Amino acid sequence: MNDFWLYFQIGFQHIADIRGIDHILFIVALCIRYQFSDWRKLLVLVTSFTIGHSITLALSVFEILDYSMRWIEFLIPVTIVLTAFSNVFVKKFVFKAKFPLIYFLALFFGLIHGMGFSSYLKSLLGKGESVIWQLLAFNLGLEAGQIMIVLIILIITLIFVNLFKVSRREYLLFISAIAFALALEMAFERFPLH
Repeated sequence: MNDFWLYFQIGFQHIADIRGIDHILFIVALCIRYQFSDWRKLLVLVTSFTIGHSITLALSVFEILDYSMRWIEFLIPVTIVLTAFSNVFVKKFVFKAKFPLIYFLALFFGLIHGMGFSSYLKSLLGKGESVIWQLLAFNLGLEAGQIMIVLIILIITLIFVNLFKVSRREYLLFISAIAFALALEMAFERFPLH
């Protein structure tokens, strides 16, 4: 059980580490369109992302999936750029679709982010039966870290939109523009063919 807790903490710290700004920016771009009243949708959204990266983490750790880390490091900020750009099309903040496109984007982009986590995780994991528990603990830690980041985003949104009466659309576009610009710069820096 101590091993489980250790990998849970590693997963939590990995996603919440400010030096891993790309993961945080992705969650910001993904969740900035929502408020506390949308908590069910947010939970599905974050869990979709977790499922995506859990799949590729497992496939990579068990050496079923092989890929170029240079391309993955480039594609991660591209996912942020695309997610931030998708926020431009949010105008009414009425989310009635049962399975909106953003859920599928989160799942698909989670596959890419999972490949990014995998090289870090492979260097930590042992061998044998405990690998499955370590992988599960790491993913649960990531999920807990993501939920913490989402809560911070929701609190900041509440302060600006509800207390300071900033237009929700302007707030969404402003935060999305920041995420877009930072991610675009990262993508250019990480482009694998230079």
